[in-house]
Amino acid sequence: MNKNKAKTGILLVNLGTPDSTATADVRKYLREFLMDGRVIDIPLIPRWMLVNLIIAPFRAPKSAGEYRKLWTERGSPLLFHTVDLKEKLIPMLDSSQYQVEMAMRYQSPSIADGLKALNKANVKEIIVLPLFPQYASATNGSVIDRVMELAREWQIIPNIRFISNFVEHPLFLEAWAELGREMMAQGEYDRFLFSYHGLPERQIKKGSVDGYCQLGNCCANYTKKNQFCYRAQCFYTTRLITEKLNLPPEKVVTCFQSRLGKDPWIKPYTEDLIKDMADKGVKKVLVFSPAFVADCLETTVEVGEEYKEQFMDLGGEQWDLVPSLNSRDTWVKCVKDLVTKED
Repeated sequence: MNKNKAKTGILLVNLGTPDSTATADVRKYLREFLMDGRVIDIPLIPRWMLVNLIIAPFRAPKSAGEYRKLWTERGSPLLFHTVDLKEKLIPMLDSSQYQVEMAMRYQSPSIADGLKALNKANVKEIIVLPLFPQYASATNGSVIDRVMELAREWQIIPNIRFISNFVEHPLFLEAWAELGREMMAQGEYDRFLFSYHGLPERQIKKGSVDGYCQLGNCCANYTKKNQFCYRAQCFYTTRLITEKLNLPPEKVVTCFQSRLGKDPWIKPYTEDLIKDMADKGVKKVLVFSPAFVADCLETTVEVGEEYKEQFMDLGGEQWDLVPSLNSRDTWVKCVKDLVTKED
């Protein structure tokens, strides 16, 4: 192997997290996150007023309290699980051929720092893997947008390849199936609930091809016209994991969480399905969150604690959350395959 041969750079990018649970740090994170025009897709001035005068000041103290519930000695789980993923991936790759960096879309470590390290190493190509299985403009699209914004300032721009989604990757599905089997070995469940992060309906409509999107049964099929529809990808992910686990389809439900504001978001809402299940006498539920590859506020606190409390208050008996992929070996192998496989 020619030691002077340029390496391929790999940039793993997750969403981001506050630097600490202090209200000031949470407020800083919320401002950067929510001022992204792909996250809150309204004009700049009303977005600035909404975020800086309403959401960040009033939501930061409450969010800081929520972050304290999941913070550990290592800090934010989303951050350290992503660090662990990177550290387990590096030895699986030839160090003479690859250089791996990781970043957060918001806060630290930044995409700018990750790209700077790869640029300094004079890599011949950069492969960017946003760690979001289903494509959405607010997540994958935002990462791609930011990378291009930074790279266009360089005098020399190497090949840059983006991995836009990976819902069909066999190892991604197998990693979730392994986790599901481990949980299911402990007992029987009445329902299997797949809860994904929600998005405003208008964002789904914006990406609709030839007016295909009806925000309804059109998501029952995954085709070239809705291959980048976030809602369709979520339902598809559910179907693929359901098949892997041989779950009875009539016991499987897909829903969407984490609404913000009064505009309509994609349905069905997780809160509504919790009430519906309780009304039907469902007692034991196993919950998957396959929009997240690392445990975070939305999985550990929102799904694992808040939704559990709602379900139990309505008469439920058992609400178990399947852990996220984090740095599980099968998931690390999936990432290796994603970044080393040729187009």
